[in-house]
Amino acid sequence: MFLPCTPAELERLGWDAPDVILVTGDAYIDSPYSGVALVGRALEAAGFRVALIPQPSIASHTDIRRLGQPRLFWGVTAGCVDSMVANYTATGRRRHQDDFTPGGDNCARPDRATIVYSNLIRAAFKPCKPIVLGGVEASLRRIAHYDYWSDAVRKPVLFDAKADLLVYGMAERTLVSLARLLRDGRDWHGLRGLCYALPASSAQLPKGALELPAFDEVAAATERGRHAFLDMFQRFSDNQEPLTAQPLIQRVDTRCLVHNPPAETLTTAELDAVYALPFRLDAHPCHTPHGPIRALDTIRFSLTTHRGCYGGCNFCAIALHQGRRVVSRSEQSVLEEARRMARHPRFTGIIQDVGGPTANMYGFSCPRLARHAPCPDRRCLFPSCCPTLSPDHSAQLSLLNKLRHLPGVRKVFVASGIRPDLVEADARCGERYIDALTAHHVSGQLKLAPEHSEARVLAAMGKPDVGSTLRFKERFDAANRRHGLKQFLTYYFIAAHPGCDLEAMRQLRHFAQTHLRLAPEQVQIFTPTPSTWSTALYYTGLEPLTRAPVHVTRLIREKQEQKDLLTPPRPAP
Repeated sequence: MFLPCTPAELERLGWDAPDVILVTGDAYIDSPYSGVALVGRALEAAGFRVALIPQPSIASHTDIRRLGQPRLFWGVTAGCVDSMVANYTATGRRRHQDDFTPGGDNCARPDRATIVYSNLIRAAFKPCKPIVLGGVEASLRRIAHYDYWSDAVRKPVLFDAKADLLVYGMAERTLVSLARLLRDGRDWHGLRGLCYALPASSAQLPKGALELPAFDEVAAATERGRHAFLDMFQRFSDNQEPLTAQPLIQRVDTRCLVHNPPAETLTTAELDAVYALPFRLDAHPCHTPHGPIRALDTIRFSLTTHRGCYGGCNFCAIALHQGRRVVSRSEQSVLEEARRMARHPRFTGIIQDVGGPTANMYGFSCPRLARHAPCPDRRCLFPSCCPTLSPDHSAQLSLLNKLRHLPGVRKVFVASGIRPDLVEADARCGERYIDALTAHHVSGQLKLAPEHSEARVLAAMGKPDVGSTLRFKERFDAANRRHGLKQFLTYYFIAAHPGCDLEAMRQLRHFAQTHLRLAPEQVQIFTPTPSTWSTALYYTGLEPLTRAPVHVTRLIREKQEQKDLLTPPRPAP
């Protein structure tokens, strides 16, 4: 069964009220790729009655009131992506398509959905049960943050949404624990992975908490304000490891945001249990009259093998949301999920993707991470792969081989991005990995993301040099020739990232034409999203460590000009 979305479903279940109602900016796809479905199933497995209201109309209170009030709390998420990223391009144009909306028209997810849905609930129900924010939008806006679309530093989203609590990161454990504490009338203030607000004078503020610069300081449009913003983000970033993090507090007007340390990373056994939950791998029938949901084409028969990322790229928030520590599912767990897929009536024999934030981080870990937090003063992959990490692709090779020999499975593709530097650092299995990928797991094109070619821009991005990309290309091309195949590499590049100017883009164009022998098609203009170092560079114009000025392209026409150097506009028909 799906989690209920309608009054008729509640009646069939014999529920007078759900314990928890989850409100989301996405359509309800019952898949582990959907965060709201994942936490909903986790709460259900813990014995709670969970219902959903996907993409409620904000024109009136009718939609949000249709299931009544929950017994314990409302859970609110903008969906799988920040609503402003979902609704607008980097140049400010409204997006017309939303893959998580039935019919595909971008007409159902409001701007700043977390805030809008919370205010909608509070207006419709007086008194109102606690409102708990979650998902990517809330997680990455949990402290004072630069908002590109208003070109200003905004308050922590908990304050603008007038919500009671915020859970951040991959929050299954936190939400289940919170639900139990609320059900039993016990104190929840010490729960990991949680943010809440208290009066600035409250005696309940956690003892020994690290204080971040106040909102008024970091929001000031002055040089001092920019330095305060960098100080804030450095302290915040340094306190995101479960083993070492302190509680944080940040003053916002007369109140304080309290930011508890992150929840501990799930173990492999706990991750396996999450992905064994009874997902239907389909959209709820309430969406059927409104048209197909494009996202189903890619996520329905895809397998997540791990969480977390060693990369720590400056423009990416995955490490802040999922963690720097990679936790992999067991091989048996992934194989069992694939067997369930193969029994699905819509399965055609093709597993669309086997991967995670980066596909080839499955199954290995730094020995230090088994006992300690990640190194505070170094990165795993920048400026080069740390020798202690010892990349080993043998576990993924074994998994892919077993997947493609399962009954009913015809093809198994790796559509998630590949880190070529990890392949190069694996002297034992790297060549076998490239050969197996080429022969069995590429659907015409394989994704790489060098992002740029110029050293100064790559340094600002936290990306390694392009040498490993070129060497990977040579080995991939050779493997294609061995197998008599004609497959291609797709390269992702970023224009207008802090540190990048027109001359750097000219050099990138020369690199692409000379070394890759192509005109890039996958080029995106850098979008400053909350809680990344690249966004801190963009807002402040300062290198975080030295505080030296960094070139920042701010005018939209100049950003477009950088992109057009790589991908000239096509002539009108």
